[in-house]
Amino acid sequence: MNKLSKERRAQIVRCLVEGNSVRSTCRITGTEKRTVLRLLVAAGKACAEYQDKTLRDLKCRRVQCDEIWSFVGMKQKTAKRHGLHGLNVGDAWTWTAIDADTKLVPCWYVSKTRDAGAAYEFMSDLEGRLAHRVQLTTDGHHAYLDAVGDTFGYMGVDYAMLVKLYGPDPSEAAEHRYSPAQCIGAEARKIFGNPDPAHISTSYVERSNLTMRMGMRRFTRLTNGFSKKLENHVYQIALHFMWYNFGRVHQTLRVTPAMEAGVADHVWMVEEIVDLIPEEEVVILK
Repeated sequence: MNKLSKERRAQIVRCLVEGNSVRSTCRITGTEKRTVLRLLVAAGKACAEYQDKTLRDLKCRRVQCDEIWSFVGMKQKTAKRHGLHGLNVGDAWTWTAIDADTKLVPCWYVSKTRDAGAAYEFMSDLEGRLAHRVQLTTDGHHAYLDAVGDTFGYMGVDYAMLVKLYGPDPSEAAEHRYSPAQCIGAEARKIFGNPDPAHISTSYVERSNLTMRMGMRRFTRLTNGFSKKLENHVYQIALHFMWYNFGRVHQTLRVTPAMEAGVADHVWMVEEIVDLIPEEEVVILK
């Protein structure tokens, strides 16, 4: 049986982490679509397991959290119209955290909802990865309030919210729009502990979310490149963060976030990510 060579696997993974769609990856590498998808699942699973084990006991000081929206298969309103509410189609929210100093993304969580239950799961995972007390900043989403208190403890974190204030954009004449209303200000609110007002910010995590939009074809708005299957969506995110944390040199740090955080001692090559995939899961060419 003829297995995918390591060079071909590395070529496919490089295309995927650089923002190419599955079909463009197929065209660039000359690989069948099903083969690319099977490799994506195998690589994403291996990357998720590696980061889950490695990103522990982190010495973060300032952490920012946010959520980013995408969808799988179809938008939520279309799923409801077809009676598919509750299935693995429609909204997909990715909850992300970032260390403001090292730019490391210690954890993320993909859910179908943006409710208190999802917030609790995300915050519980984050809390278990930190070595000591941190200053935490989120946006004004109310689901965070109980989630942070229940996981970190009301006296175990310096927690603040940055609540953005929106108003109408007088230059926006169109009746329908794809962007949020114009941000006219932000209000910093201390919630628990004693957060430093100078570091109440969500700028880094919002920039990280932009990197997700630009770096994964599945997150690009107004295209047909959206995920068709939730499993593939989840594993693409795991692969993205593996490359972001370990393989992509941050422009301002001049090293990778993992190196800055002390969990890696060199810049990972794509071939090293490929080596994480168990040999028995290597895709077989037809």
